[in-house]
Amino acid sequence: MLGLQYFSFADLWSPLILAATLLLAAGYLLLIGPLAQRFPGSAIVPLRQRVLFMGGLLALYLAQGGPVSLLGHILFSFHMVSMALSYLIAVPLMMLGIPDWCWRALLKANPLRRLSFLAHPVVAALLFNGLFSLYHLPVIHDYVMLHFAVHRLYYGVLFLTAALMWWTLINPLPERRKIGSLGQIGFIFLNMVLLTPACGLIIFAGAPLYATYSDPGAWARAMGYCVSGDPASLLRTFGGPAFFGGLSPKVDQQVGGIAMKFIQEIIFASMLAYVFYHWYKKENRQDDADTSAPSGELGDGVLTRV
Repeated sequence: MLGLQYFSFADLWSPLILAATLLLAAGYLLLIGPLAQRFPGSAIVPLRQRVLFMGGLLALYLAQGGPVSLLGHILFSFHMVSMALSYLIAVPLMMLGIPDWCWRALLKANPLRRLSFLAHPVVAALLFNGLFSLYHLPVIHDYVMLHFAVHRLYYGVLFLTAALMWWTLINPLPERRKIGSLGQIGFIFLNMVLLTPACGLIIFAGAPLYATYSDPGAWARAMGYCVSGDPASLLRTFGGPAFFGGLSPKVDQQVGGIAMKFIQEIIFASMLAYVFYHWYKKENRQDDADTSAPSGELGDGVLTRV
């Protein structure tokens, strides 16, 4: 499928990244299991929460070390699927899988408290979406793809800024929440808007933007960082990325931009519905409580909320 049969097991599954993923999974299970009693307020982590973390870890591995990662170096459309898996799916799932008592211990021991302003909702949204959009400027994208150390560093920074962005929406600690439900709704709309220009540039460009997906020589050099063998050999064997997808570079690019925007819209629309639903339920419960309470209790309640 898509030419994957031409690559070795190591090329497809990246054993080093697989080993790191398994170690991280084992560390998580150790943390919430035998080591949990060392943390104040620790409790048994529900199965659902464990599944969320493991699901996020699996999505991250597939995007950064599995077949999706390899396909993301071959075709731009899969590159955008890999980005969506890494930062819009894996990050929130892993964060949701971490229990609140673990978050409290982590934040209490945080040596970077002076940088806490980076978690401010507007700052976090601008950071992630700005870095994501900057990455997809052609000159920067091609440079990052052709320099392995820069590539790993940039992806790591994107992961951290994605976590800061998602913190506003899935923060499990009431004492650290900076905005309410209406603020979260506005924050979701802000993120949906900020990513639109980059996707629009990719979708409506009149020609292929990225040499690493349209120029065979640049493509072979970029592929040399994720598969074994000589890049020149890849070029002689396959001729370029067109061998695999059957799509022209321009159409492949458009499909990638549409896929990214579609996945983002689905995820944030789901979050929007979730936040709005719980805000509506909370407001209805409060209205019912105010209506049924005696007049003296009602006055106390209003003072408490104020």
